Amino acid sequence: MTRLTFRGTADSMGVPRVYCDCEVCNEARLTGENRRYRSVLQIEDEELGQMWIDCGPDWGRQMEAAGVRAPERMLITHAHFDHIGGLVEWADACRWLEQRGDAYSPAEVINEINDRFPWVNRQIQFNKADDGLTFGGWQVQTWKVCHGKNGYSYAYRFDHQGTGRSWAYCSDAIALSEDELKPLYGLDLLILGTSFYEEPYPFETRSVYDVKEALVLLNDLRPARTVFTHMSHDIDLRRDYVLPEGVEFARTGMSIEL
Repeated sequence: MTRLTFRGTADSMGVPRVYCDCEVCNEARLTGENRRYRSVLQIEDEELGQMWIDCGPDWGRQMEAAGVRAPERMLITHAHFDHIGGLVEWADACRWLEQRGDAYSPAEVINEINDRFPWVNRQIQFNKADDGLTFGGWQVQTWKVCHGKNGYSYAYRFDHQGTGRSWAYCSDAIALSEDELKPLYGLDLLILGTSFYEEPYPFETRSVYDVKEALVLLNDLRPARTVFTHMSHDIDLRRDYVLPEGVEFARTGMSIEL
């Protein structure tokens, strides 16, 4: 059994946004239904171990919510601050726990991390994931995806050799080419980033699919189940968006099982 828990479901600013008095941000402050930390996924699986995807600036609070002192290993999608801002805190935790962190990412992402935080590799071992990874029966594939005006990110696909189960995590992407889309076909579960319901800004200034665009994509990709994450304060979880069957928004702390 594989359990996936959404410890963070927000875009780069989180919800509430500190400067914002919109209805969603104010609700997040008052009752917390729309409160969202930066996007992070916790994986619990006998073969994968306790693996996390990304390590943003809310990492400490997310670990406290999970009741975990240190992850067994971590995958990193790209080197934007909302996805790596917690590495410094993780490295410090490793130092105090007298253990070494275990992280995996494509080589160019590791190089960016080392440029920005050159000291964290004293406590965290960064391993190249470009040629794929194997954990028990799980084969993990990573590939570069378009992140619009923000450059690039990487997505991860997980395939289990024994059961045939497959799922993928693609949090930061837009305008994917057919080659970039290929690993997203035929999944049991797709976790996809959608910042707005319908983003009003010029396409060339954007970096993540909106919900309406993602729903069009799903007509071709046809995963058995889809969960949207990486949501801005445009998404109000109190609202019924009339999503198709098998499609839903992630909520902070929500767990699903494969």
